Amino acid sequence: MTYLAKPRLHHPSLTRNQVGYTRRDYEGRISTLCAGCGHDSISAAIIQACWELDIEPHRVAKLSGIGCSSKTPDYFLGAAHGFNTVHGRMPSVLTGANLANRDLLYLGVSGDGDSASIGLGQFANAMRRGVRMAYIVENNGVYGLTKGQFSATADRGSRSKKGVINNDSPVDLVALALQLGATYVARSFSGDKEQLVPLIKGALGHGGAAFIDVISPCVTFNNHAGSTKSYDYVRQHNEAVSRIDFLPPHSEITARYAPGEAIDVPQHDGSVLRLRKLHAGYDPTDRHAALSHLNTQQARGEIVTGLLYVDPVATDLHGALNTCSMPLNQLDERALCPGAEALQKINAALR
Repeated sequence: MTYLAKPRLHHPSLTRNQVGYTRRDYEGRISTLCAGCGHDSISAAIIQACWELDIEPHRVAKLSGIGCSSKTPDYFLGAAHGFNTVHGRMPSVLTGANLANRDLLYLGVSGDGDSASIGLGQFANAMRRGVRMAYIVENNGVYGLTKGQFSATADRGSRSKKGVINNDSPVDLVALALQLGATYVARSFSGDKEQLVPLIKGALGHGGAAFIDVISPCVTFNNHAGSTKSYDYVRQHNEAVSRIDFLPPHSEITARYAPGEAIDVPQHDGSVLRLRKLHAGYDPTDRHAALSHLNTQQARGEIVTGLLYVDPVATDLHGALNTCSMPLNQLDERALCPGAEALQKINAALR
């Protein structure tokens, strides 16, 4: 018999963060994914990021669609708000929730099938509207729940476990996010926790639409020779554009970074994302240069990881719509129904 519930009692010696939680408090149920699945590593990175950021779990709203990746919110932040939508519809449900209650931190978890196929239009509109969220795609290039068919992100020429060659061009969600106006765009690898955790921390603290594409090998259907999303292939072709450290608000900045070796990128909430450049002249605040670098390295067969682009003064959908500072779900009848005179002015403006 398998027990999916974890014990609620924690050892008293476990380290607690500034809001009094242990790392165990950010966990969820026991994962039912295949042993070694990259998605579990992403869940562990989300747990670590939220614990280090001192986020109270009940302040997070986690939403997902359908697929192996969309099962993972059950495995982290068990005390958070959660909603599992239908296939590909996570962004629109999250947008509605965000408009109703801007006080929560929104985390959207999706997969390459969920976001790059049936949900591509939803993904595009969430990015272009600047919905404030951390949008994480767990990208393995296959439909794992339906036995390993190619997804829309599978590279042309890659080989399936059964030996079938993919002849379709891939959808590059990072390039799309850059073109559509996302203000924080990154790519990482599920097996690189040192890079992934600070990227997630930066996304959660960002003031606009933050997107992270995480290459996450499917150990059952897409981790063989011929796959471009296997553990071996990604490790051999990974080219990190930056070394990333996240400094939460009011943290002491050490002197270990010599002048000229790092760039400070202020975030919307006052926190700082510090990047140490591995390539001279690379500027993460230049959207066009990021897209050009992405295309250049892709033509060379390289997978670019790291923070590709960030807008340090990003705004979100609430700013574009000029909504009030109070969450809409907390407005009373008097605020929602201002009276006949106000209604007449609105009608007159529409004539």
